[in-house]
Amino acid sequence: MTLKLFELVGADVGRPFSPFVWRTRMALAHKGLQAETIPWRFTDKAAIAPYGSEKVPVLLDGDKAIADSWAIANYLEDAYPDRPSLFGGDGGRAMARMLNWWGDLAIVGGIFPLIVADIVDHLRPEDAAYFRASREARFNRSLEEVSAGRDKAVEGFRKSLDPLRLTLKTQAFIGGTAPNYADYIVFGGFQWARIVSDFQLLQNDDPVYAWRERLLDAFGGLARATPGYPV
Repeated sequence: MTLKLFELVGADVGRPFSPFVWRTRMALAHKGLQAETIPWRFTDKAAIAPYGSEKVPVLLDGDKAIADSWAIANYLEDAYPDRPSLFGGDGGRAMARMLNWWGDLAIVGGIFPLIVADIVDHLRPEDAAYFRASREARFNRSLEEVSAGRDKAVEGFRKSLDPLRLTLKTQAFIGGTAPNYADYIVFGGFQWARIVSDFQLLQNDDPVYAWRERLLDAFGGLARATPGYPV
């Protein structure tokens, strides 16, 4: 059966940019699975409502619908056990669960205020209006005000990466000698930023930058093939 993946896009369908969808894209590649991609935008709520979700990713596998990147990773691991493991066993899955929360809060949450004002430029007018209204209500100020101090704020974000940075000084990937789902959790946030913003999150001599470059080249350059900014 053909796998199908709903993924977030803006005006350009060739630039899927959700950090959570990128976790799933990398997980599918790791498993050696192909999925038909279905472009989805912020105002397309009705398209995924039948699958019990208001957000992407949503993966369809025959008559099964799986929403949420973490749920999808677990589904792929259990439904396709004959393919390369995303976790390397139960212990790896348990540790990845903790890292999934860290990825949501520290990576996606840390990056969001730094790039949020840039996202609007990549959306269709109706999606841009929805995105601006919903996110400004969340912050209680304009997107431009949220991102205004990012040149200083990025220093704190970079400092928050010290545990990752120290890890990458002794091994090539979070997963060890090769990437696993732990890497894709964190990488999704950086790929999201690369696609929608020219703001430089990482310095070129940072071990995290080198790690990101290795993942951009993984699976035949899957992530690098998506247009983005050279930052």
